[in-house]
Amino acid sequence: MAQNICGFANARGGCLIIGVKDQTLNLVGFNKAEAESERNFLNNLINETCTPPLRTTIDFIEYTIRNKNRFIIQLTVNESNVKPVILTHKGVPSIYMRRDGFTNGATPEEIIQMSISSHSHAYDRVETSIQFNLNDFSTFSACYSRYNENKPLTKKLLSSIGFFNKDECITKGAELFLDHYGGVDTQILCSVFSGFTKGSERLVTMKTIKTNICDSIDLTLEFIKQRMNQTIIKHSCSHELLDAFPSRALLEGVINAIAHRDYYLQGTQINIYLFKDRLEMSSPGSFYQHNELPKTYDLSKVISNRRNQLICDVLVKCKVMEATGTGFDKIIEEYKKADSHHQPYVYSTSSHFTLVLPDLTYENGIDLINPIQDLLPPISNESKYDKKILNFCLNSAKSSKEIADELAITISTYFRNSILENLVKQKLLSKKKIGVSFYYYTTLND
Repeated sequence: MAQNICGFANARGGCLIIGVKDQTLNLVGFNKAEAESERNFLNNLINETCTPPLRTTIDFIEYTIRNKNRFIIQLTVNESNVKPVILTHKGVPSIYMRRDGFTNGATPEEIIQMSISSHSHAYDRVETSIQFNLNDFSTFSACYSRYNENKPLTKKLLSSIGFFNKDECITKGAELFLDHYGGVDTQILCSVFSGFTKGSERLVTMKTIKTNICDSIDLTLEFIKQRMNQTIIKHSCSHELLDAFPSRALLEGVINAIAHRDYYLQGTQINIYLFKDRLEMSSPGSFYQHNELPKTYDLSKVISNRRNQLICDVLVKCKVMEATGTGFDKIIEEYKKADSHHQPYVYSTSSHFTLVLPDLTYENGIDLINPIQDLLPPISNESKYDKKILNFCLNSAKSSKEIADELAITISTYFRNSILENLVKQKLLSKKKIGVSFYYYTTLND
């Protein structure tokens, strides 16, 4: 039943009639007490499993049989203003769609389209039933005071940015700043690998961070700084301590991942990967208006689009985020003296946005071929693109369009049949269909 409710909310709404046999349409119904109990069950089911909250009505339709009053229940589900509606059962999030009288899992294309066409508030503006109490935000208050000359955080300031509504119930975005918040929506997974890739190298250590946003920022920065490399550069009359990643670039990267992630994508997390030659920060949610973005070194041209305005406003008030959206400019400034092999870049798929910071202490910089060089068997009919393709698809499945964009070439029949399929036939690439598109991933480590 919960799947149908979710499916209706993601489509154009609908009705469920409860108390009628599916096949014969015979009335079974409920007595008054049973009907009330069923209504309570439905309300609890909807409130506990569906996110965001749904607009539903439950009506009793009375009829008489053998001089006894009976009731069937009509549950009306309105189309949700905020999509996709996510159903969580036993901790597992799912998205369903109602089509042609049947409810099935939503396709990736439908999920993207729902997000694009959603015509209500962003995630962080959705209201909760939690009453505002300034004492519940001591971590946030301390962060604000630290960067604002010890000024106290006030209720008036929070009201001005829409932290709570007229009834003083806080929003979903505000909830993420609660001292005791420990939900999965802020989860960050930090991992350190001994070499260049996830698949072929030893996992040195990992840490899951699941707390409020202010503590998440501090703990993530602490994890990286404790494990990143440092080196000493000797000059004729002095020496200089060089960090793998400039502090300002690190802060901007972490803030960007937290502030702009798509919090509607439940069951996801921010991933921080520390490799021998680079740091990757990948946050759930695609680029501006769900467009894909090929690898881009010119960060100044990346459009600053605030998916979570309230969260951004809070971070701006704490002075850890630029009000003018110039965070990437700060990263460019930190790396301006680095050579071409040590330049940061970004890219975006349909589900993640990733920032890559090169390790300034690793002399060779980022090399797109070397990570898989020692793993490669001989390749029949080898093309000049093969090594780059295998490296690009090493950590996650990529579409043919993503691969072509990475190689700066156009998609053609030759590209698909003679290059990609050649690697598939030799079992160096694996191909799988997602929706209407094929995706490829490297099988060297399988």
